[in-house]
Amino acid sequence: MKTKDVYLKTMKFVWLKLALGGVVLLYALVSLLLFVWLGSLSGGSSIIVMLTIWLILVGCVYGFLQHYIGYMLKAGHVAMVTTAVTTGSLPDDQLGAAKAMVSQRFLTANVYFAVDRLVSGAVSQLQSGLQRVDDLLGKIPGVSFLVSFAQMFVHIALNYVDECCLGYTFLHKDQSAFKSAADGVVIYFQNWKKLLKDAAVMTIAVMAISFLAWLLPFLVLSGIFAALGIHAIYAALLSILIAAILKSAFVDSFLMVRMMVSYMEVAPSTEITFDLYGKLCKLSAKFKSLFDKGQQEQHNYGNV
Repeated sequence: MKTKDVYLKTMKFVWLKLALGGVVLLYALVSLLLFVWLGSLSGGSSIIVMLTIWLILVGCVYGFLQHYIGYMLKAGHVAMVTTAVTTGSLPDDQLGAAKAMVSQRFLTANVYFAVDRLVSGAVSQLQSGLQRVDDLLGKIPGVSFLVSFAQMFVHIALNYVDECCLGYTFLHKDQSAFKSAADGVVIYFQNWKKLLKDAAVMTIAVMAISFLAWLLPFLVLSGIFAALGIHAIYAALLSILIAAILKSAFVDSFLMVRMMVSYMEVAPSTEITFDLYGKLCKLSAKFKSLFDKGQQEQHNYGNV
């Protein structure tokens, strides 16, 4: 399946992500009105305190929902994208199938969280060490190009690596999820040039869309809040939240699918260069932890 087809056929997950963001937005609006009312009782002198408390509460709610629901939605979406790309079809009950795949592969949510965080942490550390990557991994095509690329663009491009690597774990059920994730990271770096060539271009689109997703709500909210006598800073902050929700649901989901489609095209045929394990371990303590845990669990697999 092509990127557009996979994206459209897995829109259930996109709408669920949007609904999750909508819950956060509703809470932010209700709590904002409450804090504005409380602030009016104090004559507006406590706006900084009220704003700080409001931001903390909204951040806590957003973090809680993302941790306990958002992560599993992402895992289910990754599972279905992997299925669509590798089999060319999707089950009728995508949500049920996704839940079954995630439960079977990771056994518990804690295992999934552990794998996801190690992969994300490893990618982040490897990104920070791009200058050293050029020296240590000179044989990998495209590294020098990315070293010279702006860090901001690289960060956006690499933001979808963990989904690709998690998708790889669903392809190899015969080994530990940690081992498959570590293999996935190595495969990603072996195919660096092909996988990030398009991503570098897409980052420009992401930045433009994100700005528009903030600007349009800001203009609307600024007018409404001005009429209600609410400080403009709340309009700016709410607009940032709206932009983040829209980007997470629609833009990030599409780019995730795009990157996973490219990844799944090359992953099955990639012969892993095993010396990369040692080199990546030197660059990232998180990757070393992921690799060591995978080796340990794979040993246990063999003893079963």
